[in-house]
Amino acid sequence: MSEKTSGNDKKAPPLTAAQQAALEARIRSDSAEVLKEVGGSAQLDEDLALSLLARRDLPAAAIEAVAKNGAVIKHRKVIAAVVMHPRTPRHVSLPVARHLYTFELMQIALTPAVAADVKMAAEETIVARLESVSAGERLTLARRASNRVAGALLLDPDPRVVEAALASPMMNEAAIVKAVMREEAPEHSVAQVARHPKWSVRRDIQIALLRNDKTPLARVLAFAQHLPTQTLRDVLSHSRLSANVKMYLLEELGIREKQQREREAGG
Repeated sequence: MSEKTSGNDKKAPPLTAAQQAALEARIRSDSAEVLKEVGGSAQLDEDLALSLLARRDLPAAAIEAVAKNGAVIKHRKVIAAVVMHPRTPRHVSLPVARHLYTFELMQIALTPAVAADVKMAAEETIVARLESVSAGERLTLARRASNRVAGALLLDPDPRVVEAALASPMMNEAAIVKAVMREEAPEHSVAQVARHPKWSVRRDIQIALLRNDKTPLARVLAFAQHLPTQTLRDVLSHSRLSANVKMYLLEELGIREKQQREREAGG
């Protein structure tokens, strides 16, 4: 099968030992122009391209030349190296990243050295693919992916995926609050958060759960008893609550206000 190279549709012949040594020497060059020429060379293979991209000081023009080099950009390791390189221009890395598999994108999002906007683009691509990803793969993503992806999986239709996301070491309070506040949050997801031994005791999550009419009434009653009076007033004032939840919160506030008056009268 033929491969497209620079201006030539024929597969480049194997390099001789001398050609290989010469190309390796050019990869070590300090000249930006030489490095750009190497990046676009039809003689470049996967291993040489990875050696070139391993240079942290590689000029952006050389990286862009690799990204346009049909002889090597077909290799997934080369694509990933282009995307993760700190000097890759965004107009190169972001489109190229879309050609990676979901778990390759996950690894990019978890790599500390990758730029924040590239990580975000990888995460957005993963989230956009979730509906077409199998339940088993979503389960793995829930356990291993970044916080943003795990947060999106809190809305998953499979309770097992939600449970795995809640147990993820990447999960945090802000992501759970955001998910619980979403109108489309599944009833099972809201209930799982409300019962979770770690997350259900966090005050901001309890407030978010009180504001969601899918939260089981028994959990609403338990949360309301431990929240400050002013917090309950705020929830009543700024939330769309079901009639039974609103009635209970009003009763709870009435009891507290009565107790306060009695304490003041007794004092």
